[in-house]
Amino acid sequence: MGLWIFMMIMNLLIPLTMVVFGKYFSEKAPENINAILGYRTVMSMKNKETWDFAHHYCGKLWVIIGRTTLLLSIIAMLILIGKGNNTVGKFGGIICGIQLVFLISPIYFTERALKKNFDKDGYKTK
Repeated sequence: MGLWIFMMIMNLLIPLTMVVFGKYFSEKAPENINAILGYRTVMSMKNKETWDFAHHYCGKLWVIIGRTTLLLSIIAMLILIGKGNNTVGKFGGIICGIQLVFLISPIYFTERALKKNFDKDGYKTK
């Protein structure tokens, strides 16, 4: 049961982080464009407008995906109650790997939205 509790906590970290940072970024991007905190890609760092757009867009995606993966992770871990340590460890690791895919997948969609709404120099398209 100890491993199950550990894996449950570990599998809640990524979705909760996505929800918390997604909510924060969708409401308010970091003030200054920087290379330390925030959604940092070449396109998002072109100017303040692309920076704000990318954070708002990716933040919304993270909230939606984070809530969904949180619910699915809880359900998956509840199914594993009472299973052996090997089973809990393997499936807990698989759940974490799947969460990582969902953590980085918004990059593709955010970059696509940036290219649709801004030209290569970061100016808003009509």
